[in-house]
Amino acid sequence: MNKSMKSFKWLGALLLAAMLVISGCGNNNDGNAAEGNNAAASGDSAAIAKIKERGKLLVGVKYDTRLFGLKDPASGNVEGFDIDISKAIAKHILGDENAIELKEVTSKTRIPMLNNGEIDMVVATMTITEERKKEVDFSDVYFQAGQSLLVKKGSPITGLEDVTKDTKILGSKGATSIKNIKEKVPGVTVLEFDNYQDAFSALKAGQGDALTTDDAILYGMASQDPDFEVVGEPFTDEPYGIAIQKGNSDVVQAVNDTLAELKESGDYDTIYTKWIGKAPAK
Repeated sequence: MNKSMKSFKWLGALLLAAMLVISGCGNNNDGNAAEGNNAAASGDSAAIAKIKERGKLLVGVKYDTRLFGLKDPASGNVEGFDIDISKAIAKHILGDENAIELKEVTSKTRIPMLNNGEIDMVVATMTITEERKKEVDFSDVYFQAGQSLLVKKGSPITGLEDVTKDTKILGSKGATSIKNIKEKVPGVTVLEFDNYQDAFSALKAGQGDALTTDDAILYGMASQDPDFEVVGEPFTDEPYGIAIQKGNSDVVQAVNDTLAELKESGDYDTIYTKWIGKAPAK
């Protein structure tokens, strides 16, 4: 009798424990459902909700690209076309253009930093390509550029037609311009640097014959040193897009809505003219 009672109590304890586990799981699911319902009720995706909960937008930008994203070593401020676009996105999502944290990226680091969650988006002279679309989602085109060449004034290179396999070209690691120039001039020698300022310094030091990237970036370099100039016609089509983690469609939509608002209000033209020195082509 005592043995039966002990077995009965042991079985009862097991049943009680099982009920508690099931109850706990149910409560957790209810909590998750409630969290999901709250996000749905507010109209926010998980990605947008996370940005709002954090209270600031994390944006990857260049620190070395004059006109688009350049850090002033004296003040520590980063300024440029990409920065102003980023601030407009922060204002659209969070209601405050200053609710933003800028993080430095390079052509090589921007996709890894985006996909490991260090930043919410990349606004960094990034060309939309089919290959990159496999790794990230893109916004609508926010700037139209084309690849060109930067040379020292008086150089025999006046355009792509003067570049041969014996020409030494300088560029930035991870940039589409490296792939493009190799396709345009098979066998050409290309020296790759971590960023554009290092590449420009190498050009000024005579380590190469020409530097290649998007014309908008090259014009910024030429404005730094009157001994250098952009030559020839652009030989590629380089549409810049804002990169976002794959699947975050609501973030893509928020960015596209921002761009549409800027263009409708005329603020896009104002930002463009401020940095590029002329109105965008219509």
